[in-house]
Amino acid sequence: MRGPTKTFRLVATLLLGAVLALGGCSEQLGDTPAPAPTRIAFVPKIDGIPYFQAMTNGGVEAAKQLGVQWTTSAPKTVDPAAQVTILRSLIAQKVDVIVVAPNDPAALAPVIAEARAKGIHVLTSDTDAPGTQREVFVNQATAEGIGAALTDALMAKTGGTGKYAIVSCGPAAANLNTWISVQKEYAAAHYPKAQLVETVYAGEDEATATTMARELMARHPDLTGLVGECTTSAPGVAKAVKDAEKIGQVFTVGVGTPQSIKPYLLDGSCSQSVLWNVESLGWLTAWTAKQVADGKPLSPVNRVSLELPAVKYDVTSKTVLLGDPLLITADNVDQFKY
Repeated sequence: MRGPTKTFRLVATLLLGAVLALGGCSEQLGDTPAPAPTRIAFVPKIDGIPYFQAMTNGGVEAAKQLGVQWTTSAPKTVDPAAQVTILRSLIAQKVDVIVVAPNDPAALAPVIAEARAKGIHVLTSDTDAPGTQREVFVNQATAEGIGAALTDALMAKTGGTGKYAIVSCGPAAANLNTWISVQKEYAAAHYPKAQLVETVYAGEDEATATTMARELMARHPDLTGLVGECTTSAPGVAKAVKDAEKIGQVFTVGVGTPQSIKPYLLDGSCSQSVLWNVESLGWLTAWTAKQVADGKPLSPVNRVSLELPAVKYDVTSKTVLLGDPLLITADNVDQFKY
């Protein structure tokens, strides 16, 4: 029996070479690593409060759809040193973007500069760090909008007169201090018969806010209003009024997350909460972080998602704005699950 012809052997050799070549190509293609997703690290003011958990929920959901990674590293206290320690750890981990809600902008300025020097992008969200090297601030609402809404909500109950006090959180929190400045100016212009008698600071602790509100009512027996300037002091001041059985005598408003403030809206110890969609703030923060990491310029108006079709960006202040304040009452509080 005759063996394979020369022509047959030549064809077989060529076919084998082609198969091996294709195999080698596919092997090389398979060995090419996929690009690592952008790593976004969020550092809120403090751990364990519903507000920043809602922000994280929004950020995580956005990350899934945007193809990035979102992690949250929260300090256990509002001591600025705790945030500095976390930021230095994130720098060592070589994350792509750090997003921080500063407890004390001045204390964070050096470590923000360290991150930028290492090529790590730095954004602020919820509260700003003006005067630092942060690249973009993701703002929930304008200070003017929040300050005016809080003041109008309280004065609608007090008739535009009487004495009131503010229970804020961190004394160095840029957003809270800006809101308070707006409230003072706005009240002086629109409600000259009302008097702000004191502003106190409870950190980010609801129990401390309750105690301080109780002490304010004792020092000022004719007090008619209390403002809880942050999401822990808002329920705190309402609880103090409820415990003192002064519902209808001392009115409260505040910046409270819906479910934490709900019991007080329902029993009347809080008249209204001025907030924004916190989960949407987290979503917008993740989107903005990806834009910055990808080197994509922000437009004056940005289509972020179906829910956020026209987000504004101010190039002068490098600020992305979520939108107008959201007024939460007993009638609409159940629309929000956080």
